[in-house]
Amino acid sequence: MRLVIARCSVDYAGRLTAHLPSAPRLILVKADGSVSIHADDRAYKPLNWMSPPCTLKEGTGEDEGVWTVVNKAGEKLIITMEEILHDSSHELGVDPGLIKDGVEAHLQELLADRIDTLGEGYSLIRREYMTAIGPVDILCRDADGATVAVEIKRRGEIDGVEQLTRYLELLNRDPHLAPVRGVFAAQEIKPQARVLATDRGIHCQILDYNALRGIEDDKLRLF
Repeated sequence: MRLVIARCSVDYAGRLTAHLPSAPRLILVKADGSVSIHADDRAYKPLNWMSPPCTLKEGTGEDEGVWTVVNKAGEKLIITMEEILHDSSHELGVDPGLIKDGVEAHLQELLADRIDTLGEGYSLIRREYMTAIGPVDILCRDADGATVAVEIKRRGEIDGVEQLTRYLELLNRDPHLAPVRGVFAAQEIKPQARVLATDRGIHCQILDYNALRGIEDDKLRLF
């Protein structure tokens, strides 16, 4: 990973245009080829980015100090350096990934096996669908053939909704998948998380662990 702190301006040219005026920023260039520009706020979310596959060209001569990042669709992220304050590279190696607790991992396995729990006509694309920022728990299609990304938690809280939001932003940049909608699935979903998910157009799904396992509850029933 390459870390560059620089005073720079940034221009994006593609399906739309965007401009970041000159300011000190952090630029991350990852081994997968992705480039993202960060400010000293906004927690995890970059100001602008280019997802892989893409190429980075550092200008020389008259174009020295101008970085041009181009993706396969021909969209460009142009970074104009005014002053580089820090530039370092670090070999991080292969990341072991997020280790989920036993219940979350088992919920994912059970839901993938019983994907129609989400609705009639659903079909599984794959579990642990890899993206540039990590794996989506389940990627599937609904009865109409639309792509659905599912984030699974034992207890659904706001950070889980934020995580799914990041995945959706990235997946919806892929024309082969878009439009992609989200399902936030958990055994229990906190009210604040439900409100945030609803506001972002994400469906909330309560998972019954025993029902997924095919175990009837032991409550007395009249019928």
